[in-house]
Amino acid sequence: MDAVSAATQTQKTGATSGTQTSALSSDFKTFLLMLTTQMQNQDPLNPIESSDYAVQLATFSGVEQQVKTNTLLEALSTQLGLSGMAELASWVGMEARVAAPAEFDGSPLTLYPAPATGADRTVLVAYDAEGQEVSRTEIPVSSDPVEWAGTDASGAPLPSGAYSFRLENYAAGELATESAVEVFGRVDEVRATGSGTVLVMDSGAIVAASDVTAVRSGRTATGSN
Repeated sequence: MDAVSAATQTQKTGATSGTQTSALSSDFKTFLLMLTTQMQNQDPLNPIESSDYAVQLATFSGVEQQVKTNTLLEALSTQLGLSGMAELASWVGMEARVAAPAEFDGSPLTLYPAPATGADRTVLVAYDAEGQEVSRTEIPVSSDPVEWAGTDASGAPLPSGAYSFRLENYAAGELATESAVEVFGRVDEVRATGSGTVLVMDSGAIVAASDVTAVRSGRTATGSN
């Protein structure tokens, strides 16, 4: 393995960008030492071409610049993530509409179904936090909001907790598709992650900020896009 290959391999095994930068500085000194030793011990009857040295230096310089670029991009990504989180911080305490479990406290929940094209019958199905079906209600084939009273099949009140909803779309008597149903829930936290900014809802659900279709304070709703 020549000096350039050794330096390149060291960069690949760095655990973090900080470690990579530190290793790069150390490897550059090693590279220069190896290059000097190579020059001192070359065969005088068959000396290494000066162009070969230039190629080695250029290759190592390219590795150095790539590591610096990666470090800069990581820092920029972090800053953008923090910026997005700061912009969404005002959502904490507000209600966001998203297809995720919602917290039920005994008061009816307003749901926002989206029937599939071609459906001639739709059924709203509610599930508890354990994923068990707790109610099943046929609703009009419409995107108009519907109220979910929080009762089971017998009409008995369901306990407080997190509930999720799905819409079964039927066509010609057959179940065609199922789709999640949006509902408003309170935003308890805005969190930056490696894949983007997410919201932690009062139900415990974690959703991508990009999945939110509306945000409201009190009973006033506004589109988020």
